[in-house]
Amino acid sequence: MQHDTPVPFTDPDDIGHNHSASPTFDSVLQARLSRRTLLKGSAGSIATAALGGFSVAACGGGRHDPIESLRFTPVAKTRADAVSVPEGYVASVLYALGDPLSISTPDYRNDGTDTDFEHRAGDHHDGMDYFGLARDANKRDDDSSARGLLAMNHEATSHSSSERASAYVHANGGTNTLPRPAAEIDKEVALHGVSIVEVRKTAGVFSTVRGSLFNRRITPLTPLQIAGVARGHASMRTAYSTNGSAARGTLNNCGTGKTPWGTLLTGEENWAGYFTRGAADNAARNNDKSVASLNRYGRAQGAASRHGWESGGAADVYRRWDISKTGASADGSDDFRNELNTFGYLVEIDPYDPGTPIRKRTSLGRFAHESAAFSLLTPGKPLAVYMGDDSRGEYMYKWVSAAKWSNGDAQRGDRIATGDKFLDAGTLYVARFSADGSGEWIELSMTDPAIAGYAGFAFTDDAEVAIHTRLAADAVGATKMDRPEWCATHPETGEVYYSLTNNSNRKVEPSGTSQQRVDAANPRSYSDSVNGGAPGAPGNINGHIIRMREHDDDPSATRFKWDVYLFGAEAGSDPQKVNLSSLTDDQDFSSPDGLWFSRNTGLCWIQTDDGAYTDVTNCMMLAAVPGRVGDGAPRTLQYPLADGGTLDVNTFVGKAPKADTLKRFLVGPVDCEITGLCETPDGKTLFVNIQHPGETISSAAVGDPSKYPSHWPANAGYGAGGASTARPRSATLVITKRDGGRIGT
Repeated sequence: MQHDTPVPFTDPDDIGHNHSASPTFDSVLQARLSRRTLLKGSAGSIATAALGGFSVAACGGGRHDPIESLRFTPVAKTRADAVSVPEGYVASVLYALGDPLSISTPDYRNDGTDTDFEHRAGDHHDGMDYFGLARDANKRDDDSSARGLLAMNHEATSHSSSERASAYVHANGGTNTLPRPAAEIDKEVALHGVSIVEVRKTAGVFSTVRGSLFNRRITPLTPLQIAGVARGHASMRTAYSTNGSAARGTLNNCGTGKTPWGTLLTGEENWAGYFTRGAADNAARNNDKSVASLNRYGRAQGAASRHGWESGGAADVYRRWDISKTGASADGSDDFRNELNTFGYLVEIDPYDPGTPIRKRTSLGRFAHESAAFSLLTPGKPLAVYMGDDSRGEYMYKWVSAAKWSNGDAQRGDRIATGDKFLDAGTLYVARFSADGSGEWIELSMTDPAIAGYAGFAFTDDAEVAIHTRLAADAVGATKMDRPEWCATHPETGEVYYSLTNNSNRKVEPSGTSQQRVDAANPRSYSDSVNGGAPGAPGNINGHIIRMREHDDDPSATRFKWDVYLFGAEAGSDPQKVNLSSLTDDQDFSSPDGLWFSRNTGLCWIQTDDGAYTDVTNCMMLAAVPGRVGDGAPRTLQYPLADGGTLDVNTFVGKAPKADTLKRFLVGPVDCEITGLCETPDGKTLFVNIQHPGETISSAAVGDPSKYPSHWPANAGYGAGGASTARPRSATLVITKRDGGRIGT
């Protein structure tokens, strides 16, 4: 068991364990990343040729009437403990931490004494999708804008720095020494997972439907099935499922994806930190290859867990969080040494039918999943699912189904069976970017000698490639990216956008195995003043959004073109090295995270999760009228080197936004992240999540409401507690226009 020293606080969304020798671009891009004298006079013409002849014809339709210019007044930056939206819009709280889903569950007191979180809204509202319901029948209706289901992730809980307990949900702030009380652990476990809640519009106003037969919670204890290539594999066997076909629960759910057949895909992100591993576990495992995987996924021996859930008692619901080898079996069927392998997937849930199985889609790979974006659909063609791995220096992935799409697949009655058809058999790829504006998708399978003969891990079959995806991507030399967060598909062009939120390890002259050199797709490294202090260490502080277009607009293509849609930056920062997108005060942002396209209006919505610009503003959401790959121009960034030379890095910058094509739409309360959004099919109602207001609570503030960093949403008139004393709560907003029109017009 662990000692009782508090765990040093590390932001779980700013981690990195990629110490592989995979290049950023260093070995394959010497022609583009070299001394200035080698590139002078040639970079511009080569870059122009790479993008200049690339066709930008649309590759599919949506059902929307696109907005070509934004007609609202942008919201100013602010640090107020409130939600700001443009004039003419109304934002109200719909569904907050602790809100009851059942009739029998009491109203939320918000004083730390509440229980029964298996029937309440969880914490840290995150990715979310809207599923239409017929107005007068309990069945799916994709066109319904007055009644629907919100399927929503609950990523984590707020705890003070260097402490284990979730401070705002326990009466006294919780126990931070080990062992922790089982009752506290049970409450925290139930706060994680997914909510499904019915919402209905009455007299023009949306509210949740308490007691709806659709309402339910999926938590880390909910039984699930293992599906896909890893089902039944020896690496999936645990004392809970000795044949490796089942697992318990889903954890640290971040982004989502709505399948074309009407189910939810929820991504398991930073799940590894919930587990502990003994200080002598390498030897107990005989230093077998599982050790290499555990290290690669951030669980070196002696690693402490985030919350100490393993200390709750002898029952396996607590023991499962200790992944040390303690049993005598050869395959792990008598302990939980393989429990970590059952997390890190996209999980498919049918929101309309609580009776259908929930499945972990292992064929799509195991990593820190954010959202899942589907390609445009063409009958007779396979579909693609785009994914990102949110850790420093990790990779971007694509799944291409073996099955070909038919329009009838969208309305099949057995939706989970449709998921079996498209998400269990196919090909997994990882992206490698080139400096000329092109890229390739590299297949991850045992057919590649680089994987079959990889010295870093002895792969034996394609199930192991899926379970240990990061190692397979290392083997083929994929491009290390600046924390790939959400991804989204343009509903008209089919181009795919990825938010790269930031990377403190991106350097001009890297030192150490964890750092990555600047390259064409991740070209910036600079210092920034954080929270009014002195400039910190250089890195990609503000992040950027990259976009790609598949060759011949074919989602199954293995080649693509790319450019950078937007670079996050402060408006007043250096236009030659930092503010490459020429952002103004009405547009500037930092650390793009949530990313989503409206199928009704065609707008691209950008949400931030920022720690660099918080000396100026709280996190925000922006609306954008997107362009196309290749609509901008090549740029060369020049960096001085310690030896007196200069490093030139060529990149491709999208067309700078105009005042009416990118605007700040919303700013949230103190310490929040803006994450998760969806809309009604008519485009007139937007649902947006406010995650962890008041997250930076200090140990000294626990139990003293006057010191809480935030009191939202009680200070906006929602729920129990005083405006200056209430505990903050994650919550879902519902946003409409006062004139009843479409959002953004």
